[in-house]
Amino acid sequence: MSVRFQIKRIYEPAAKADGARVLVDRIWPRGVSKQKAALDEWFRDIAPSPRLRKWFGHDPERFGEFRRRYRDELKSNRIAVKHLRDLAKKRRVTLLYAAHDEEHNHARVLAEYLRGRSK
Repeated sequence: MSVRFQIKRIYEPAAKADGARVLVDRIWPRGVSKQKAALDEWFRDIAPSPRLRKWFGHDPERFGEFRRRYRDELKSNRIAVKHLRDLAKKRRVTLLYAAHDEEHNHARVLAEYLRGRSK
């Protein structure tokens, strides 16, 4: 199932190879129209909690601890995780996010988790 999940910034153009395009941010990204986003779904419930998101603040030095805490949240959010895994059984799923940092963001952690990888 690992190839069934990929991540992409919402600001990149949509492509056929994206499969199902799922926005996994709790907040709608600035400057992106619904038409341009070309979403199949906006799945806010899988995003980090507001408290965790604010604590992290996109600080790369906090990313290791953020990853651990977010994975704990995902373990408690089984229905949402199952929903995305079920979607991936049908076709590729592109997890869309708005963060500027392509290495230190929740979509990367989510994709790892969905693929069954731990770090």
